[in-house]
Amino acid sequence: MDKKPQKAVAVIVAHPDDETLWAGGTILSHPSWRWFIVCMCRGSDKGRAPKFYKTLQILKSEGIMGDLDDGPEQKPLDENELKHEILQLLPSRHFDLIISHNPTGEYTRHIRHEEVSKAIIKLWYSGKISANELYTFAYEDGGKEYYPRPVQNASVYRTLTKRIWLRKYNIITKTYGFEKSSFEAETTPRAESFWQFTNSGDAKKWLNNGGVLK
Repeated sequence: MDKKPQKAVAVIVAHPDDETLWAGGTILSHPSWRWFIVCMCRGSDKGRAPKFYKTLQILKSEGIMGDLDDGPEQKPLDENELKHEILQLLPSRHFDLIISHNPTGEYTRHIRHEEVSKAIIKLWYSGKISANELYTFAYEDGGKEYYPRPVQNASVYRTLTKRIWLRKYNIITKTYGFEKSSFEAETTPRAESFWQFTNSGDAKKWLNNGGVLK
């Protein structure tokens, strides 16, 4: 009897640690899937880039880093440049699933998260990225009222086991080296949630609606 094919999944994020914060538990829970993680920024960061590649080993994933501008002033990127860079970094093959940021981000606010999400949705809609479905991270912080929380009524909501959460937390605190009192460590979600789209047209309509589901 033929074995069920492994899922081919691409995770496309703005920064090293985004893959772990928002989807690390999902990645760790599916070690047999074929993961490829694309990080758009910090490729020349001598502190964080090596930690990203060490994290790939822990997550048993292939991956690559880009080096788009990520300065503190957060000047908007040229959309065409961003799309081009995504297509340069992402292997040109079909994926069962793409996972990326939300058009409104995961907290208030980081423009790179928002830009990457919008570019991914547009590339999928135009057929330049081939995938069966798209997950966008579903988290919110109440307008900076609290640390980002998973949206409980999102399409996909999974509470992580203690073992998986601790592995995820250790990547944030030990591999990436964030202090336990840091935003990243305090945020590390114990559940992960995603908005799910199986039709690129629906995702594009959602984007046009400002990333708000009605």
